[in-house]
Order: sequence, then structure tokens, then C-alpha cells
Amino acid sequence: MDFVILILMLIIPAIASFKVNSSYNKYKNITSEGKLSGFEVARKILDHNDLKDIYIVEVNGNLTDHYDPKRKVIRLSSQVFHGDSIASLAVAAHECGHAIQDKKNYTYMRIRSLIFPVVHFATTFSYLVLFIGLLLESLEMVWLGITLVGTGLVFQLVTLPVEIDASRRAKEEIELLKLATSEEQEGVKSMLDAAAKTYVAGVLSSALELVRLILLFGNKRDS
Repeated sequence: MDFVILILMLIIPAIASFKVNSSYNKYKNITSEGKLSGFEVARKILDHNDLKDIYIVEVNGNLTDHYDPKRKVIRLSSQVFHGDSIASLAVAAHECGHAIQDKKNYTYMRIRSLIFPVVHFATTFSYLVLFIGLLLESLEMVWLGITLVGTGLVFQLVTLPVEIDASRRAKEEIELLKLATSEEQEGVKSMLDAAAKTYVAGVLSSALELVRLILLFGNKRDS
């Protein structure tokens, strides 16, 4: 059982990552009819939502795009920032979806921001606590470590609706502002759906890891 769980933990994220990368690689080579760069798409969506105070900046890397709610900045990777492909359009619109969530005080985004410091601390030291518990042969400390690991799953479960909702808002803005043709919107949907599956895969992988630890140390407790 433990071996099966380990294999699933490797396969599920790998499949999701493959799908999002293949979708991105496909649509980054298809120029949108409007020929708007990712920067221009983001600016139009932000301005339409009265978010003129949010800056859009270029960052290095591939698919490093994200919204920073503390600094009120959307960071787009160079290819998305300058690119006029369907992929650039989709990614830029998705990050704007997070900015809109922030403005509207979207519940799950607020919860994620509130629990992030605690979860970051807990997951950073979770396996250290687990290891010390094993060294000291303390099942109480081992189970504390497992509980700390579980906080990562809670965070991912909260993150999932945040990402799905951001994509939903992105699709709505693209359609409302006529930033893509009906054919291009299918490409946008394909890209955003593939990206959402990576978060689903993350939840499943974390859940499997938690189950693996519970089964492993549950057996030790019973022995």
C-alpha cells in the first residue's frame, strides 16, 4: 500500500504538470487576433475594474506570474508581459482575477492570507519534528509532526477555490471586454482548466502523503 501511494504521489502531479506545460506550449505559439500583449490585457482588465492603482511589472522565469496582494502588484513573466499569444492573454487575465478577488475581499483569499504565516511555519518544521520524534521514540511528537504536515493540505484546500475562482473571473473579463474571439476563448479555457488541475493534483498528492504517514505510524502505534 505504501509503495502504491508513493507511486501515485509522483504520477498525479507529473501528469498535471505535463498537461499545463503542453497546453501553455501550444497556445504560446498562437497569436491572438487582437495582438494585445499580456501587459496590455492586464491593464485593460484592471482599469475596467477600477484598479488603476495596481502596477504590472515584468519578472524573470517561466510561468512565474503572480499577484502580490501586499504590494498590490501583478508580476508577469517576460514571455507573458510582452507576448501577444493566447497563452499570454490567459495568464495575464488569471492574475487580474486575483486582483479583483482582493478588491472584493473574496473569502477564501482572505482565509489563505490569514493562515499562510502559520502554515509556512508549521510545514517548515513538520518533518524536523517528525524526525526528532522518531529519534526520541516519542509517538506524541511523531503525531505532532504529522499534524503539522496536515496544515499544508489545509492550505492547499483553501487555495484551490481561490485559483478556480480567479480563472472564472478571467474568462468573464475576457468575454466582457471582447479580448478574444470565440475560438480563442476555447484556447483560454483549455489553458486555465489545465492550470486548475495542477492545484487539484497538489491537493491529492498532499492528501496521499498524509494518508501514507498516518498508515505508517498508525501501524507502529498498534504494534
